Amino acid sequence: MNLANKITMLRIFLVPVFMLFLLTKFPYGDYIAVVVFIIAAITDGLDGYVARKWKQITNFGKFIDPLADKLLVTAALISLVELNRLSAWVVIIILSREFVVTSLRVVAASEGIVIAASIWGKVKTITQIVAIIAILIHNFPFSLLGFPFDQISIYLAVIFTILSGADYLVKNWEVVKNVK
Repeated sequence: MNLANKITMLRIFLVPVFMLFLLTKFPYGDYIAVVVFIIAAITDGLDGYVARKWKQITNFGKFIDPLADKLLVTAALISLVELNRLSAWVVIIILSREFVVTSLRVVAASEGIVIAASIWGKVKTITQIVAIIAILIHNFPFSLLGFPFDQISIYLAVIFTILSGADYLVKNWEVVKNVK
């Protein structure tokens, strides 16, 4: 297993660690959970950088990297709903987009077509991660100013989630239309 894939596997390993600290009553558990989430989020960009720089792009990496991303974000979102810090409708929209795009990619792959990540997908991921972090840290330091950065960021994440999903569908409509 190459370094890029090991970094991706680290992200998957960090998901239950993150949830453990977030959802149990450990002293400073919330703070540890935020640090673990941020480290896991950083590995998302790091594994891709390593894979491209050292030519370590593999089929396993193409499969496991987006899965690791989805596991991390999904675990965080569902945990935040459990903690009453996020509305379920937000998670439903985000997860629905993930199911649609993943299904589209599976159908395309069965036809020998690879659907690459778009800039909108990357923006979606970044806005989701920023929103999750803002919620995890209870909107600090913006809460001191009475500025609802956490709420604004989650609404932006929802908007970019919808836009990126629509972008994938529009750009790949031929794949959808020609499914047998």
